[in-house]
Amino acid sequence: MIRKSLHKIYLALIFILLYAPIVTLIVLSFNNSKTRAKWGGFTLKWYRQLFQNEQIMSALYTTLIISILAAGIATVIGTAAAIAIQGMKQKWRTIYMGLTNIPMMNAEIVMGISLMLLFIALRITLGFGTILIAHITFNIPYVILSVTPKLKQTSKHTYEAAMDLGASPLQAFFKVVFPDIMPGVLSGFMLAFTMSLDDFVITHFTKGPGIDTLSTKIYTEVRKGIKPEIYALSTIMFVSVLVLLLLINYSPDAQDDGKTAKKKVKRPSKMKKLIVRRVIPAMLCLVVIGGGVYYATKNQMMNEEKVIVYNWGEYIDPEVITLFEEETGIDVVYEEFETNEILYPKVSSGAIAYDVVCPSDYMIQRMLENDLLAEINFDNIPNVKYIGKEYMEQSRQFDPENKYSIPYCWGTVGILYNKTMVDEPVDSWGILWDEKYKDSILMQDSVRDAFAVALRYLGYSLNSTDLDELNEAMELLVEQKPLVQAYVIDQVRDKMIGNEAAIGVIYSGEAIYTQWENPDLEYVIPKEGTNIWIDSWVIPKNAEHKENAEKFLNFLCRPDIALMNFEYITYSTPNVAAQEMIEDETIRNSEVAFPDLSKLPEMETFRYLGPEADAVYGELWNKVKSN
Repeated sequence: MIRKSLHKIYLALIFILLYAPIVTLIVLSFNNSKTRAKWGGFTLKWYRQLFQNEQIMSALYTTLIISILAAGIATVIGTAAAIAIQGMKQKWRTIYMGLTNIPMMNAEIVMGISLMLLFIALRITLGFGTILIAHITFNIPYVILSVTPKLKQTSKHTYEAAMDLGASPLQAFFKVVFPDIMPGVLSGFMLAFTMSLDDFVITHFTKGPGIDTLSTKIYTEVRKGIKPEIYALSTIMFVSVLVLLLLINYSPDAQDDGKTAKKKVKRPSKMKKLIVRRVIPAMLCLVVIGGGVYYATKNQMMNEEKVIVYNWGEYIDPEVITLFEEETGIDVVYEEFETNEILYPKVSSGAIAYDVVCPSDYMIQRMLENDLLAEINFDNIPNVKYIGKEYMEQSRQFDPENKYSIPYCWGTVGILYNKTMVDEPVDSWGILWDEKYKDSILMQDSVRDAFAVALRYLGYSLNSTDLDELNEAMELLVEQKPLVQAYVIDQVRDKMIGNEAAIGVIYSGEAIYTQWENPDLEYVIPKEGTNIWIDSWVIPKNAEHKENAEKFLNFLCRPDIALMNFEYITYSTPNVAAQEMIEDETIRNSEVAFPDLSKLPEMETFRYLGPEADAVYGELWNKVKSN
């Protein structure tokens, strides 16, 4: 009895571990609040927004179409290759099987990068076609691996007998050989389909602008903070798989299992068989194919007039893109990145000709130094007059003559604290070293941001390259580490909103959002000074639609459009006319959103310090994290 109870408890624990995360995800898909830290009531709006979100739905159907096509083509090629290899002499068969096994043993990142370099060398534009070719390439070895064992089991004599009876080689193959190897062919197709469906690495390196699969889209969302629509999508995928498993395991043909041999088993009706075996699978295929054709057609129906935009995730109001397309007739091909370090190699490689890019201050400096940017013709951008002079002046730190960039968003890095947990005045970075707040401090998981805090607290420049100063900052961060609850990026929002920490280092734009969700939170800029960052629009030198890019930039500088973007992303806009149009007086006069730059202490913009300094920062940061 006790043993049975222990078995049940053990099984219950296993199922809790397996399904608790899924249940959590399902619950969050019905949460009215965007943050996981707060229950906002039951809602279905994320499901509605999911089906309205063309980016996510397009990524889903692109994934399915690429997986089906790649698996099908790879199965045909792989099966033919397996037959050819099987017909070789033992020596050559061993050599060719070894060659086909190497790609499977190799790291996917090696194949992804090598395929990308091959496409660039052959001047093939990255896009849907390159993803499909890449998926077919890495699927073929898996098909060969699945088909070869079945070919070894096939008797040559049966094939020869069919030939002797007058069958052509093709007839003999399909009548005799193919039925024997069919399980291997189907196994190869399913393996190829699964590998393609789940692939991220190869797709990441071979995709072009405007093309996303589900894996690359989810990766992007995770890096910038997952949208609730992803919870809804994951829930639908889980339920779909569950339904398919139930259908597979439900047999319309009731069978005697021995125990019910004496009982009269009621046979299912022909209608039930028809529904389970034909109607439901056909409906699923129609949904997949119909949706895929719809979104594929929508993506391909682009005008020749277009502009290719590369921007941070969640960094523009989607309605702004729609308005631009309607007003100008220029289609926007939109792609997102997560970090400046991801942006740079894509632009510098020339693999993709982006027309408009939105890097941060120090990355613009680096791009200028490497001659990657084109001068902007400001005669085509009259609305640039609405950008405040003080922001253009700040931009001179990385664009000395203001020829290559237009400020888009800006902000500061400061301290966000919970007034119910911190009962003392907060005006210094020093509070981040107060042992009273042990395990309640959140630090940015970013080498430059973390070192900027330590360097400013010590009275040094946040762009310091002095080894003694950097070592001193490292020792200070090592000293702080036992007090830190977590090194985070976007998670600081949810943790502070949910009262999971007392103090956190945060960007001012994020602070505005957290204060809307939790009025107990307060943001301050420490007296020692901090980083003022500026994200600006630039035009790469290899842009193919420069005039359209300038039209796009002029549109974004329009006050009403700048206001729409500010209300959507909450990061401060440098557009002074848009600032004056903000209806909420508390936001319009907010010292968090729009501080007086002349009154702020020691504000510095990050500068690109060169590869040697970057290496030093990286090495010291690794020492901090490893201690």
